[in-house]
Amino acid sequence: MEVASVNDRESKQPQADMALYPPAFHALLIQVAALVLSLFIFSAAKFIFNFVLPAIPLLLFHSIFASALSLIRGMDWWWVLIEFIFPPAVVASLLFGLSASFSFFAFVLMLLLFWSTFRTQVPYFPSKSNLPPIILELLPPTLPFSFVDIGSGLGGLLIDLKKLRPESRFEGVEIAPLPWVISLIRVWLLRSDIKLRMRDYVRCDFSQYDVVFAYLSPAVMPGLWEKARSEMRSGAMLMSYEFIIPDVPPDMEINTGENSPVLYVWRI
Repeated sequence: MEVASVNDRESKQPQADMALYPPAFHALLIQVAALVLSLFIFSAAKFIFNFVLPAIPLLLFHSIFASALSLIRGMDWWWVLIEFIFPPAVVASLLFGLSASFSFFAFVLMLLLFWSTFRTQVPYFPSKSNLPPIILELLPPTLPFSFVDIGSGLGGLLIDLKKLRPESRFEGVEIAPLPWVISLIRVWLLRSDIKLRMRDYVRCDFSQYDVVFAYLSPAVMPGLWEKARSEMRSGAMLMSYEFIIPDVPPDMEINTGENSPVLYVWRI
């Protein structure tokens, strides 16, 4: 088990101003700004150089501007990708005349998958498969324990942990409908006794668990700490994958692999 360096910790510090407004609000403003910049480039090329910029390069400029502004604003990688893809996706839908039913189906699918992003500012994060043995190194090797993954997604972490420690109790909480349904199916096929609930983690009683594991987002970490500190019993552990709690130094910082996020651990 490798302890993370101070530089690793500082590189993961969230930007406080990004948590003031929903990321979707920032994304919208960035698209507007990118459109203005693209129109400026188009006008400059036309009136200064007497050159009409073709549609495809203009669209590419828009995408590049949007993704670059996302990086400058410190938005996470999935928002950078969304900002780049959004302009050509809109143009493609207009050019190919996609039906209203197709657009509605795509909207419903995205809503089911990313419902938590719009409600809680917590997008879907799949954790990596190297996490279970690292987590289990921190827990008693023989005594059973209770573990909850708040934001359990497709249930992969819980399933892997249950295989390694079948005597312990594992539960998952997920607010997005589609990942929750998929995790239910996976657990049912495995005949596992993992309990999965579709609810917001703020409705969970943390006092029931020895370990609370979170892979959420910087926006919710201060509130998560307050809930953990008020509900978790003495000696229990709060684990956060990648995201630190501002102004609360962790008891442990564990490198989980090359180019992988840090696992932060607080003992209550």
